[in-house]
Amino acid sequence: MCRLFGFRSAVPAAVHTALVTERNSLLIQSREHKDGWGIASYGQECSPLVAHGVGPAHSDPDFERVSSQVSARTVVAHIRLASVGAVEIRNSHPFHFGRWSFVHNGTLREFAKHKAAVEALIHPELRVNIKGTTDSERCFYLFLSRLAQRGPLDGPVPVESMAQALAETMTLVSTMTDVPGSREPKERSAMNFLVTDGEAMVATRRNRTLFISAGLGSCPEALRAPNTDVPLQQFLVASESLCGGPYWVPVDEEDVVGVDARLVFRRWKVQTLAEGVLNPHAPEPNHSSAA
Repeated sequence: MCRLFGFRSAVPAAVHTALVTERNSLLIQSREHKDGWGIASYGQECSPLVAHGVGPAHSDPDFERVSSQVSARTVVAHIRLASVGAVEIRNSHPFHFGRWSFVHNGTLREFAKHKAAVEALIHPELRVNIKGTTDSERCFYLFLSRLAQRGPLDGPVPVESMAQALAETMTLVSTMTDVPGSREPKERSAMNFLVTDGEAMVATRRNRTLFISAGLGSCPEALRAPNTDVPLQQFLVASESLCGGPYWVPVDEEDVVGVDARLVFRRWKVQTLAEGVLNPHAPEPNHSSAA
């Protein structure tokens, strides 16, 4: 298991509180999730600035140093409790490719058994970029393979396309790895994904907890309502509520949530997004100069 955090804001803002000083900050959570950390932040450049560590965030001074320096419109952070792959930099989240950053909380069931089948769904031009041994990195490149079918990876991508590619990734993986028909957690792959290109941000919930917030002082009912297309000033997503209280809203199982480049909130169901996805052939890439 791991813990993830994502932040999108209309204006650059610090995330030191969420990562370090909040009552249930990632630093606090890292006492359990102790196998490395990573932070990706987006400034003026399209590609993120990424920092990683392999020690526990709570005892690594670099985690607090990096956290205190980050002020950005888009931030993705992760603390790891290793389940697949050794504790080393190449297995640390966030994984990144071009403008894209990706983190995962969960584990693919019996990954060693299904590894070759998952890799076969990744387009060869993207597969060669895999550096580590985790199930998470392979899910990232499977997501990019699905997304590349819809347009270049180095240009603006509609948030709906991101959500659909994530849902397709989840559906393809779960079809291979889950015990058919089972609702038992131990017999289903856990796939809380969070991905951003620095503009839009999308997250999924499957077999792990996930919470969203519009920031302190905001009205959480905007995130509870069945309607979407809600404009926000900030959007936060985390594996656990960071401070308790009314500001964090749980995401329903098998939901996909996110904001577009204008910070308009959206919500979908995995099943609706991934209808007709079960195609054994990897999509053709269209990522041009995204490397």
